[in-house]
Amino acid sequence: MSNLDYLQEHVVVIDFGAQYSQLIARRVRECKVYCEILPFTTTAEQLAARKPTGIILSGGPSSVYEEGAPHLDPKVFDLGIPMLGICYGMQLMGHTLKGKVGPGSKREYGKTEVQVHDTSDLLSGLDSEIIAWMSHGDSVLEVPEGFRSLACSANTKNAAMANADGKMYGVQFHPEVVHTPKGKQILENFLYGACGCKGLWTMQGFIAEATERIRKQVGQGNVICGLSGGVDSSAVAVLLHNAIGDQLTCIFVNNGVLRKGEADMVQQTFRDTFKIKLDYVDAEDRFLDKLAGVSDPEKKRNIIGREFVRIFEEEAAKFGDAKFLAQGTIYPDVIESGTSVAATIKSHHNVGGLPDDMTMELVEPLRQLFKDEVRLVCKELGLPDEIAWRHPFPGPGLAVRCVGEITKERLDILREADAIIIEEIRAAGLYNELWQVFGVLLPVRSVGVMGDQRTYAHPIVLRAVTSEDAMTADWAKLPYEVLERISSRVINEVKGVNRLLYDISSKPPSTIEWE
Repeated sequence: MSNLDYLQEHVVVIDFGAQYSQLIARRVRECKVYCEILPFTTTAEQLAARKPTGIILSGGPSSVYEEGAPHLDPKVFDLGIPMLGICYGMQLMGHTLKGKVGPGSKREYGKTEVQVHDTSDLLSGLDSEIIAWMSHGDSVLEVPEGFRSLACSANTKNAAMANADGKMYGVQFHPEVVHTPKGKQILENFLYGACGCKGLWTMQGFIAEATERIRKQVGQGNVICGLSGGVDSSAVAVLLHNAIGDQLTCIFVNNGVLRKGEADMVQQTFRDTFKIKLDYVDAEDRFLDKLAGVSDPEKKRNIIGREFVRIFEEEAAKFGDAKFLAQGTIYPDVIESGTSVAATIKSHHNVGGLPDDMTMELVEPLRQLFKDEVRLVCKELGLPDEIAWRHPFPGPGLAVRCVGEITKERLDILREADAIIIEEIRAAGLYNELWQVFGVLLPVRSVGVMGDQRTYAHPIVLRAVTSEDAMTADWAKLPYEVLERISSRVINEVKGVNRLLYDISSKPPSTIEWE
């Protein structure tokens, strides 16, 4: 079997503006089937040209019968491609195919008991009662002709439906979320049953395809790669080095908002271990001058994004006038920066913060991957666990963890506190159990007492979360003794700090980063 065989089977998720569209794609990939997301404006002709193995219609915030609600080209239903509608997707399927859709007797949100009364295909192997995650007001009140009901709940007559002859299925609940324990089995029933997939999507296959794609895009051209030492940019650097060798030069920019010891670690790892050409640029003063007096987080991100590109353009002229800029952009970066059907949550410096007049062409081989997939790529490429399993660090660095105005003094306080937090979390054996842990410096001060003297100093916020993909996250229930050690050390060892707070908010409604 060729490493590129996974391209022979792939599923398309049609996005109707759902918060879970990316999660659907991730779950499909976990079933070892390649998946991509397309907007609801994609036509039947465009879909047919892609020859997908299956189509999944996502959820969405609209009502299908309202004016202006997103609809799908009705000819898509005539393509004969196996189709699964989820929540809004099921309602759209029911509405388009002449079923009846309307408000339910009661809304359903959260974990719900679902009674399964047909296990012949989509719900094969399930018990007669399952727990599923509901989030809807409307529902399919009457299934279209040729369909049969598979399940119900206390408030939803048709919690799932099927037209096996037409290979069309719908579920009112969300199988893609962990709150539906049997959700993966339902997706596998669709992928391996209705679609006939074999599960060819692997990271070995992705690396082979990405290598081929990189070589085709850059040809004999020179590429510079913005290397931060984080998981994403490290994977891109090694992937590119393996693909094009000395055509690549990595540029590590010290922008003044790095973690403690970052510059030394990156230079040692990539110069000495991987023998990659690395150009070190000390631009701390340049970035801090640009950030002076700026407190708005979006302006911070845009300033840092633009300045990075300007430096890369300047450095490119030193290395054979490089025409390509490689970045460690991953899919959550793209989604949070806004798409045609998803709102902007925050502009990532490498997406929404890029200048319109940049002259280099982007090379972003990880753009469609989730973080857990990038970690698997790192493992396949031979990157050490210290990098492969490193917690995410935002491109704007400490600038978006230092809330408010940026100064060197405030950054130094945060840098020292953050280093202590990481050290204690590692010492407690908790680092690999967390998605992220870090410190945040607030633009306020509070009164304290140290050595019988009054202090008026900064609070540090400790942020620790667990997550699978960064699209959602829960605050971590750290042991009290660990919190106590961190608090004691930060307050005693970091000058200018007299208080430690613990952030116990989840995403949503909060985000992981503060800015």
